[in-house]
Amino acid sequence: MITNKGFPVATNLVVRNVEEDIALALKQLAASHGRSAEAEHREILRSVLQRPKRRSVAEVLSCMPNVGEDADFNFRNV
Repeated sequence: MITNKGFPVATNLVVRNVEEDIALALKQLAASHGRSAEAEHREILRSVLQRPKRRSVAEVLSCMPNVGEDADFNFRNV
């Protein structure tokens, strides 16, 4: 989000020339989630554009399953 001295600043966004079927799909999706089309549009933009927190190499490696010992994969000594 754009900030001004550490405080979030709301920005207006206008989307022109949206096809009717896309606008209708947005309204239907919004209704199914119990929110306005504008709120649904914000949520779609947020979910697509906000990057997830990057994980460290250690975090990625710690999530890898244990699939055996190095010797299990040493086919040259067989």
